[in-house]
Amino acid sequence: MRVLALDTTTRAGSVALLDGERIVEERAGDGARTHAERLPAEITSLIESHHLTLADIDLYAVGSGPGSFTGLRIGIATIQGLALVHGRRIAPISALEAIGHLCAAGAAPGTLVGAWMDAHRREVFSALYRISHALPFSAEHLQELEGPTVGDPAAAPAARLVPPTLLAGAIGRLALAREPHGIDPGAMRPLYVRRPDAEIARDEKLRAVETDHKAH
Repeated sequence: MRVLALDTTTRAGSVALLDGERIVEERAGDGARTHAERLPAEITSLIESHHLTLADIDLYAVGSGPGSFTGLRIGIATIQGLALVHGRRIAPISALEAIGHLCAAGAAPGTLVGAWMDAHRREVFSALYRISHALPFSAEHLQELEGPTVGDPAAAPAARLVPPTLLAGAIGRLALAREPHGIDPGAMRPLYVRRPDAEIARDEKLRAVETDHKAH
């Protein structure tokens, strides 16, 4: 099964082509340009470099969040559009889960894995997992102890820190384990965790206006 996996939860993001569980190629996105400027060109460039077309893809996988609201919307819409055009299904995968599986590589069963992503505003998106005896990247390999949330980063002096890495390959592998048959593109829902900045700014402006009216 050929899988095309896309991650737009960060500014650069990544895209990967998989043949079964084998990652054929994984590429980082051009963080100097917006996702709107570079998609779906980055996807087609990767596919065509391996002498394939989008019609050769069996399953589309995409990072469902959390992350940049604009990036998520563009990435998900791109994958939905491609899947609809080619009559394929999609597999939404949490970026935090993908991070957790990558960080779990080589760690012993029972180890706790905390996945963090920069949520800006001095906050992080996070989730907590425990490694099981199941095979890496299988649906049972990580047991979720705390689901996706957002909050202040907490110190973890005893923890071993794993540097950031590309997520598209892990998203593709998890898609094969979690959603090998995928879901209908129209059923895809983003994992936002936190309200969009635009909504928060709008509410703050409305409160300021109401306060000003009351003051007069």
